[in-house]
Amino acid sequence: MPATQYILLSLPLRIFEDDPISSLTATVGRDNGEVLPFAIPSFKIGTLDALVQHADDLTKLNAGCEAVVAKVSESLKAILDGDEEKAGQQKMVNDKPTDHYLRSFQWDKSRYRADRPLGELIENLQKELQNIDNDVKAKFNQYNSVKTNLATLQRRQTGNLATKSLTPIVDPSLLVQDSEYLETHLIAVPTNAKKDFIRTYETIAPMVVPRSSIQVAQDDEFTLFAVTTFKKTSAEFLQKAREQKWTPRQYKYVEGGKEEEQKEIERVAKEEKKVWGEALRLGRNGWSESVMIWTHANALRVFVETVLRYGLPLEFVCALVKTTPKQAKKVKSNLDSAYSYLGGNAFGRDKRGRVTKDDASLTSEMAAAGLSTAEGSEYTPYVYYEFDFP
Repeated sequence: MPATQYILLSLPLRIFEDDPISSLTATVGRDNGEVLPFAIPSFKIGTLDALVQHADDLTKLNAGCEAVVAKVSESLKAILDGDEEKAGQQKMVNDKPTDHYLRSFQWDKSRYRADRPLGELIENLQKELQNIDNDVKAKFNQYNSVKTNLATLQRRQTGNLATKSLTPIVDPSLLVQDSEYLETHLIAVPTNAKKDFIRTYETIAPMVVPRSSIQVAQDDEFTLFAVTTFKKTSAEFLQKAREQKWTPRQYKYVEGGKEEEQKEIERVAKEEKKVWGEALRLGRNGWSESVMIWTHANALRVFVETVLRYGLPLEFVCALVKTTPKQAKKVKSNLDSAYSYLGGNAFGRDKRGRVTKDDASLTSEMAAAGLSTAEGSEYTPYVYYEFDFP
């Protein structure tokens, strides 16, 4: 299924003789995309200087929204083991598909009062976005921490003798305990070096108890031996063992240790399942909230840019075009052909009157005057924003 690209448009109402949406549909071309009305309420306009500042703030807010939505998407994908299809099923807005929310968008007047100053609305959206980012990040960090802890505990049960827990393996009767002078060391030796170990362990350091080695366990990679030395030479023996590529294992017998380890695994597994559910719910909510914030920010962005571009009295039509990245180029080309005259001298033309390219100097002047264009894109003679969802 091809990716979806959305385009938000705003054009002055005066240029349309008939129904604007029908006219835009004909211009865009039914094969290139679907044109839908996008309702934007009337906001308090304020001064020109304030509008220019709002345009700048909204550009930054748009980038922030895009980043948070992408991070939430990645978090959902990660918690669902990279399954794109399952992650997609969680990307709902108010329990409905994201596309449904955009197609039927209505400004949430109970949450963002349209009679409040634009600066206040932008600030509220910024704060909400930051809160969502912080909440989702904290919960997914918690989940990853618990998941890592559980994986570590499980590896200690299933790894080889050089890494796994020795609690269920070692018989404490094999160890010298409570001796003032002697202690037993557990050494994991690569199985292919087993004969060398038996032949040399007594002589690699002083005061190794002769014939004290006991084979405790063996797996496909390592053989575990118990060796007794005098305490005062233990450090030297362990160092020499490491030099031989033998692995000393830390172990201390604790009564009931085997049962405690199993209880700890069960406890962490239960916690991991609980935090997984919390992270999934928060990810779903984070997607819903961040998409709503982004859409409201886009609505404000179109409004501010429309005022700056078309002036007062404010009579315009806003539309949402649902298309694909490939078809979006055709949509843009068709729109430019039909509405380039709105840009006046901003567009050069050939002898037949066809649009060639924008005038860079005039574009710069318009940008300086507050008529913003997307970073890295050319000036358009109408309000035009592209966005998509991961």
